[in-house]
Amino acid sequence: MSYMALYRKFRPQEFSEVKGQDHIVTTLKNQIRTGRIGHAYLFTGTRGTGKTTMAKLFAKAVNCESPLEDGSPCGECPCCRAANEGNSMNVIELDAAAHNGVDDIRQIIEEVAYPPSQGKYKVYIVDEVHELSGSAFNAFLKTLEEPPSYVIFILATTEVHKIPITIMSRVQRYDFRRITIETIAARLRELCDAEGVNVEDKALNYIAKVGDGSMRDSISLLDQCIAFYIGEDLTYDKVLKTLGAVDTEIFSKLLRAVASHNANEAIAIVEEVVILGRELEQFVSDFIWYLRNLMLLSGGEDMEDALDMSSENLDLLKEESHMVELDVILRYIRIMSELAGQMKYSSQKRVLLEIAIIKLCSPQTEEDFGSILDRIHLLEQKMEEGIPMMAAPMAQASGGSASAEPVKKKEFPKAVGDDVKKVLREWKQILAESDSGLLRSFLGKGNATVEEDGSFVLVFDAHEATQKTAYDTCLLHEGEIKKMINDYMELDFPVKFVLNNSGVDSTRIYPDALSHFQEENDIQIEVEDF
Repeated sequence: MSYMALYRKFRPQEFSEVKGQDHIVTTLKNQIRTGRIGHAYLFTGTRGTGKTTMAKLFAKAVNCESPLEDGSPCGECPCCRAANEGNSMNVIELDAAAHNGVDDIRQIIEEVAYPPSQGKYKVYIVDEVHELSGSAFNAFLKTLEEPPSYVIFILATTEVHKIPITIMSRVQRYDFRRITIETIAARLRELCDAEGVNVEDKALNYIAKVGDGSMRDSISLLDQCIAFYIGEDLTYDKVLKTLGAVDTEIFSKLLRAVASHNANEAIAIVEEVVILGRELEQFVSDFIWYLRNLMLLSGGEDMEDALDMSSENLDLLKEESHMVELDVILRYIRIMSELAGQMKYSSQKRVLLEIAIIKLCSPQTEEDFGSILDRIHLLEQKMEEGIPMMAAPMAQASGGSASAEPVKKKEFPKAVGDDVKKVLREWKQILAESDSGLLRSFLGKGNATVEEDGSFVLVFDAHEATQKTAYDTCLLHEGEIKKMINDYMELDFPVKFVLNNSGVDSTRIYPDALSHFQEENDIQIEVEDF
């Protein structure tokens, strides 16, 4: 006999086996016991919470020839045995995802004219009912409102907002809740005992957490872990390894690089993750959870039981909790949470992740309270290490005090190469044709000019947070940027990036080469800022 998945093998056959939906079980049992059975039901809720299971149980119970006192099916009569074996003629299942047209509904309408050959009711279970077309819903209305007395409709959906109000008004609605971690873990323990599998309670709790309120998903994950360590005891560490949580070490390395403001090392870790083939959205989500664990450990005592980590990784986390202040951790979580929302709709997920990493490593690029605290902490750390602080420049940014030393603007070089002139004349066109909107935006923030040797240069002001971020990003993608320009120019053309640390706007120091050389061509192209 072929192997049967655990979630199918242990599908509840009695109401007492349904976990986490007591409010619905009690109501349906009372209806069966008192004979107050409705003609149409709508079961809603997230995946794996028991909608289809409850529909099959209800269909078996209403046709049971010898129901128990509380309304549960006896499980022994011919109708119950046929339902258990899956060959009952009284239970008709329809997958609306595959059969969502008017013709499919018309077939049901024709069939309901014939009474059941065995038992009291014909029960139609329509799964994923939200997939029905508008015409199919309209064709279904009259039959759903006044079906024959021997017909019951049970509609199941995960997206109740897609159900027309005309359908909603004709059914009894039951909302299936997400199942708690404790309830799922207890059910998993029952299954393991039945299968003769030795497993740690902590391992079951972790599987239940990953299941995210879905009993079916949790049982499937347990099945996967048992198969990976067939014949062995299932420990917490083995579950972590099977479900991919071994990457915790990478999160530890990333956090330490960010905490030390080492952007190069942090970006190298991102590169490693990309090479390993990890999905970046999931990576960000897992890193946020890692930061959450760090936050709990830093924010309160005796929080170890709430952390889903192996003992080895927990020791690393304890060490890291003394390296990073709680306010800084909260800033990390905020930035990564914003990133998670942005990545859902972007085709440049890696670039967005790298920008966020640079923000984490460079609190000076932001001006919120958390960033200021991080900058203060960094300064205190440098002072403790004995690193001398650089004196503030006398010159001020544009709009500074009148006592500042006057700024002398650099002059145009006597000789500017034809290639440089061409780039300056067509710079906006080059940006407009860039495939990367993000890089186009960052490059557009730089001041395009020429240096004394006649080379093409992009200057970014360190005292402007957005320009500093743009400079860091351009350095990270220097090869890609040079290729973009060289492909346009059809030659190997050098490009330089300069960070202006003087505290004075670069427009007051460097000659306005872009305007100077564009006057000859007068190109009017708007560069979209992303």
